[in-house]
Amino acid sequence: MNEINGISGSKTDSIRLLRETNAGIQMGVTTIDEIIKSIGDEGLRTVMSRAKAEHEKLGGEAHRLLHFYGSDTKEPHPVAKFMSSVKTNVKLAAEPDDKTAAELITDGCNMGIKNLNKYLNEYGKASPLVSALTRRVIRSEEKLCDDVKQYL
Repeated sequence: MNEINGISGSKTDSIRLLRETNAGIQMGVTTIDEIIKSIGDEGLRTVMSRAKAEHEKLGGEAHRLLHFYGSDTKEPHPVAKFMSSVKTNVKLAAEPDDKTAAELITDGCNMGIKNLNKYLNEYGKASPLVSALTRRVIRSEEKLCDDVKQYL
């Protein structure tokens, strides 16, 4: 186990997990930005704004840790980003209502939760600090799913 300025864990696994976590956060913020414009209900808009602010805060923490490790960020995969955007815009064009927005957010959160748990397992030697950040992002996604259930 490597020791880097008091943060134990594999530097390689830590960087990889951070990069994937950061890419997931970016996807979340982008999706929220696309969806929030079509939301009519003030309560749902507030939920989404809070979730976006939380994601941005977590993204800032991921950026600071990536900088600490001397790594750059990772953009979400272009195909995944494109497909997500197309799905969001097509569904909202066909059914521009709050239920559709809640469904899209739920789908996105579930995908994020699945992927981040996969990366936690794949990069199991990441530092406890990095793993804890990823778990906080997962909890944030779970909370957002719970918060939008009433709009489904």
